[in-house]
Amino acid sequence: MKVQGKLWSGILAGCMVLSTVLAGCSSNAGKSEAPKAAESAKSDTAKSSGKSLTVLVEGGSPANTVATQTAEEFKQKTGYEVKIETVPYIGVYDKLNADIRANKGSYDVATIDILWFPALAKGLTSMDDLMSDNVKKDLFPSLIDGGTVDGKVLGMPVWTNSKVLLYRSDLFNDPKEQEAFKAKYGYDLKPPATWQQYRDVAKFFTRDTNNDGVMDIYGTSVFGMNNGDSVASWLDHAAQAGAKPLVVGKDNKALVNTEPYVKALDFLTTILNKDKSAPPGALNMASSETSEMFWNGKLAMMLAWGHFFVPSNDPAKSKVAGKVGVAPMIGGDAGIGVVPGPWYQVIPDASKQKDIAKQYVQFIYEKNELFMKALGVAARKSVFEKYGKQPEYAHLNALQATLEAPQTQNRPILARWNQIESEALVTAIQAALSGKESPQSALTKAAATINEIQGK
Repeated sequence: MKVQGKLWSGILAGCMVLSTVLAGCSSNAGKSEAPKAAESAKSDTAKSSGKSLTVLVEGGSPANTVATQTAEEFKQKTGYEVKIETVPYIGVYDKLNADIRANKGSYDVATIDILWFPALAKGLTSMDDLMSDNVKKDLFPSLIDGGTVDGKVLGMPVWTNSKVLLYRSDLFNDPKEQEAFKAKYGYDLKPPATWQQYRDVAKFFTRDTNNDGVMDIYGTSVFGMNNGDSVASWLDHAAQAGAKPLVVGKDNKALVNTEPYVKALDFLTTILNKDKSAPPGALNMASSETSEMFWNGKLAMMLAWGHFFVPSNDPAKSKVAGKVGVAPMIGGDAGIGVVPGPWYQVIPDASKQKDIAKQYVQFIYEKNELFMKALGVAARKSVFEKYGKQPEYAHLNALQATLEAPQTQNRPILARWNQIESEALVTAIQAALSGKESPQSALTKAAATINEIQGK
């Protein structure tokens, strides 16, 4: 998701060295389970005159890191030079979309956000032949589903992600805080698992610690910035309230004015405007701003993308390092649910070297462990299981529990999703959070806008 772009440089600091060979990856995480593109690629290698393939990635992203670190090994393995083209986040979409429309074949492989599949799908090559039974068993079902359009697998996942609960363990484990919380709310202080517990804990820790009339610490935050991060956050809660499917029904008509969506937006406005247990500048806050506050000790909790756990416990970035715990995402009436944020490798149909491109995708799949070292998340279950045993990756167990929750689901595959997000959903969220409209009124207007965009 877009949140990554602003944070890559910090998150990637101190990352890994190149692993040696595929078989050198320890445990099950790096063992070869991928399909049979290699043999055909050898033939492709022999026929190639240029002996290079061009890979498009977001500059500074984990995809950039892994592509750079593995380029020489791929060249040694196949004879093909890996030419890496880096652009800003949205540049990946713009460049690839323009290239596909012009049928130029400038790129052989690209790493893309799940959000872009609806618009790019018609220009991408099927990867069904790469999805062996072993590959499928090692990927979360929602990951395969997220890269599938009209029954065809169009992307090989490189990492997945979702929101989890990060909290100040020093506050939660303080006996005085525990005693005071139980006296006030009648139950033990613990990482919240439900909406009501989340509200209680957030209110409890929101404080003016020096009595100067200014809040020194808030219980949590609310995302209201004009971007997709705010939409994903609201949809997390809509899923928890029972929304399924998300945003539109089978007839492609909008569902966002129905109960689960309204309850989710009401939940956020209540935390912000009634409980006042989140910073008032919510319309200018999303993941980056929230993490900065959390790392500076200004928040007791945050619902954050899983990869924020590692830097939260890095003393070079966080003043609360060593004092951060993690738990699965909170749940509403329907239980835990989130909107995942996976990224995928894709091959444009216009590529003139699809066989070697598939071998490259297979090669990077085998290197999935490198994404864990670069970002703190990956795609393969075996990588999750291996690293989840290490304290510095304690978020992986919470992340896996969240990703496997029944209400967790991908955003709908809609060709005009970007327009729906920017013109209907962000507008409604900001109108409700600012108090200009009720959640029901804002989402009724959003539904009408979505139906107009969809031609319904």
